[in-house]
Amino acid sequence: MDEVKLKYGLEEAPPFVELFLIGLQWFVIAVPIVIIIGKIAAGLHFSDPAAEIVYIQKTFFITGIAFLVQLLWGHRLPLIVGPATILLVGIVAGQASGMGAVYTAIAAGGLLLFLLSIAGLFDYLKRLFTVPVVATILILVPFTLVPMILELITSPAGSEPVRFGFYFALVFLIVLFVVNRHATGFWKSTLIVWALIGGTTVYSLLFRQSYLLTGGNGGGFFAGFFKNMNFQFSFEPGVMISFLVCFLALSINDLGATYSVGGLLKPTQMSKRVTRGLALTGLLNFVSGLFGVIGPVNYSLSPGVIISTGCGYRFALIPAGLILVGISFMPPVIAFIGSIPPVIIGTILLYIMCSQLAVGLTMVLTSEKGFSLQTGLVIGLPLMLAIIISFLPANLLNTFPVILRPILGNGFVIGVLAVLFMEHLVTRQFKRAGD
Repeated sequence: MDEVKLKYGLEEAPPFVELFLIGLQWFVIAVPIVIIIGKIAAGLHFSDPAAEIVYIQKTFFITGIAFLVQLLWGHRLPLIVGPATILLVGIVAGQASGMGAVYTAIAAGGLLLFLLSIAGLFDYLKRLFTVPVVATILILVPFTLVPMILELITSPAGSEPVRFGFYFALVFLIVLFVVNRHATGFWKSTLIVWALIGGTTVYSLLFRQSYLLTGGNGGGFFAGFFKNMNFQFSFEPGVMISFLVCFLALSINDLGATYSVGGLLKPTQMSKRVTRGLALTGLLNFVSGLFGVIGPVNYSLSPGVIISTGCGYRFALIPAGLILVGISFMPPVIAFIGSIPPVIIGTILLYIMCSQLAVGLTMVLTSEKGFSLQTGLVIGLPLMLAIIISFLPANLLNTFPVILRPILGNGFVIGVLAVLFMEHLVTRQFKRAGD
């Protein structure tokens, strides 16, 4: 398989200014995830904007810490960390049992994942992640994010018609690809930062913006949130079982994300990186449960960012982690960041996902074993299932058993399970029949 050429490898540091801007770029990508998922989770518990901001502050803090500990002691790979969307299903299902039951289950699930990881249970799974499996995981992410991207680019931030966001996104996306084609060096590797600044400026000049989050906790800058630490232990068997299923899906997401970046960067000691990364994901979820917020997971967005910036240097994410921790104590800053137009976030995410899709296709098409009809079927079925699941209507999704909803309602998880099934069971049977 041909290797993707990067300007900076895993341990190759760019110049300081470029390093800082690339780190800022990672931060820019991480922030919408924290804001969107944090706001959704907070809205399930609170109706008060001040309480929502406190919840999001704690989510920012946990996410920033997760960046730092994973880079220094965990998988040590350039991976975006963010709140786990799969846990939202568990939060919705357990909402009637109260916050104590929900976050007790998150803490317990995280602790169990940590213990199973350090025991080496997940280590043997590495042989399951062949080239077709890793390539499919890379391709699955853009496809399963389409509903979220579509919602972002069609969500008005001010008084503009809904269709305007769609038109703006198309033009903005074309501009990004044109600039990417002609930009070089520093400007090319920091394109996302300038896209965020320029896109937001132009959009704001065209339409008056409104804040995604309003209000605050009354403390101004550097207001603390530790005083809101009021964890209450509450064991509910049904909620606990539901979250154990969620954590099964979460572990698949985490493994898939780690192996997707590993397949791109080819780091040494991949087995140990996976074990440490998954163990820390479990530990961080345990801490998140004690904080009373949704837990983090490693995201599979990272290969697209690495390709678009040309930088695989792991410490480029350190500034992102530090900034996330810093602004977690600044509620006005969190409210201000929430004012970034959704169409800008969605278009930049779409641009990054195009790069990731290209990497996945390149990986499988240039494999040493070649590309065959059977390989196409191994990849095709998971993609089709993932797309169907991602666009299931809510009224159908709500008919699924609560305990199975975290699996059956998640296109990415179904896609990963399907490609593992096709690659290691169905394809193996065909090979044996042909022997």
